[in-house]
Amino acid sequence: MSGHDSGLGRDEILLEPVLVWGKGFWRTVAVLLLVIGWALFAWSHQLRTGLGVTGLNGPVVWGFYITNFVFFIGISHAGTLISAILRLCRAEWRRSITRAAEVITVMVIFFGVGNVLLDLGRPERALNVIFHARLNSPLLWDVISISTYLTGSTIYLWLPLIPDAAILRDRCPRRRWFYRIIAAGWEGTPRQHKILDRSISIMAIIVLPIAISVHTVVSWVFAMTIQPFWHSTIFGIFFVAGAIFSGIAAIIIAMAIIRKAYKLEDYLRPVHFNYLGMLMLVMSLFWAYFIVSEHLTAYYGAEPAHMAIFWEKMTGRFAFPFWLMVVTNFVIPVAILSRAKTRTVLGTVIASISVEIGMWLERFTIVVPTLVNPRLPYPRGAYLPSWVEISLMGGCFAGFILCYVLFTKLFPIVSIWEVREGREVGVRETTERVASYLPTA
Repeated sequence: MSGHDSGLGRDEILLEPVLVWGKGFWRTVAVLLLVIGWALFAWSHQLRTGLGVTGLNGPVVWGFYITNFVFFIGISHAGTLISAILRLCRAEWRRSITRAAEVITVMVIFFGVGNVLLDLGRPERALNVIFHARLNSPLLWDVISISTYLTGSTIYLWLPLIPDAAILRDRCPRRRWFYRIIAAGWEGTPRQHKILDRSISIMAIIVLPIAISVHTVVSWVFAMTIQPFWHSTIFGIFFVAGAIFSGIAAIIIAMAIIRKAYKLEDYLRPVHFNYLGMLMLVMSLFWAYFIVSEHLTAYYGAEPAHMAIFWEKMTGRFAFPFWLMVVTNFVIPVAILSRAKTRTVLGTVIASISVEIGMWLERFTIVVPTLVNPRLPYPRGAYLPSWVEISLMGGCFAGFILCYVLFTKLFPIVSIWEVREGREVGVRETTERVASYLPTA
C-alpha cells in the first residue's frame, strides 16, 4: 500500500472532513470561541484581582480547578490505555476507533495541567516545582509523570498518522508543507510498513505503564497526606479504574458525535459501541466495588475525623452530589448496559454522558468534603464556586472540544491505512480459518 496511493475507493469519505470545511464547522468554531473568550475574560479578572474572586478560602484551598485537573487527566487514559491494550491484543474491531481515542489523550492533558495553573493564581509559580525541586514531593512526581506521559502519548499518536499524512500530502497542495513534515518521508514501502508496525507495538508497550503511573501519582498527591478519606492505600488503583471508566465514556461520546457529523456509520458501527459498552459495564462494577470498600471501612473504623466526612456525604451538605454520583456512575450505566437490547448506539451514549457527570462529581466529592472538614483544629469550612470558576471550567471544556474539532479537519479521524489493512487481514484470516477445518487436496 503506497502512502501516495490515491485509489481510496469507498474510503474516500474519510477525507471529506479534511478537504471540505463547511458552514457547520465554522458555526461550531464561532460558538466555542465565544465560550473561550468569556473564559479568558474571567481569567484576566482573576489575574488582576487575585484568587479572592473565586470560592476558594482558608480550609478549602482546592475546589473546581483541582476537581477539573483530576477529571481531565483521568479522561486522558481513554486513548493510551484502551488503544494500546486493544492493539496488543490484536482486537481487529479497534481499527476504526483507535485514532479518535488517541487524540483525546494528547488534547485533554493540556487542559488538565492548565487547571493547575488556574489554581495557583500566579501561573509563574509553577516553575518553583522545577527550580526548587524536592524528590520527596509528590508534586514533583506528578510533573515528571505527566510530562513523560504527554511525550509518549504524542509519539504514539503521531506514528499511526504517518501513512494518512502521506495521502494528504499529495491531496492538499496548499498544506503540503505541513503534511510533508508529519509524513516523515513515507512512501509506503514494505520496509517502512515493517518499521512502522514494530514502532507502534513498542510504543504501545511503553505507554501502558506510563499511563498507569500517571493517575497513580495523581492519586498520591492526595493519599500521601494524612487528611481523612485521602490517606488510603487503595487510592492508586481506584483512580486508575476511574480514569479508564471515564475514558471509555469519553470515547463513546466522541465517536457518536463524529459518526453523526461526518456520516461515518459504515466505519463506527453498532458493534463498536456494543463492545465499548460492555467494557464500561465492567468498569462500572469495579467502580462500585471501590466506593463500597472505601466507605464501608471508614464507617466500620468509626474514626471521628473520617465519620465527619462520611456523614457529610451520606446525609449532610454533600449528600446530593454523592448520591447523584452513585446513580449516574452505577444505577444508570448498569441498567442500560447490562441488557443487549439497550446497549445500542443511543443507549451507550446516554450511559456515557451519565458516567462523565458522575465521574466529575466523584472527583468533586473527593476534593471538597475533606477540605471542608479538616483534621487540624480549624473551624469547618464552606465552599461555593464563583462565576469565575464556572466560566473557566466551561472555557476548558470548550477549548478541548475546539482542539478536537480542529484535529478532525486536519487529519482523518478514522485511520485510513489501518482500515484498509484490516480488510486485508480479515480476508487472510478468513481464508486460513476455513482452510484449517477443510480437508487437504
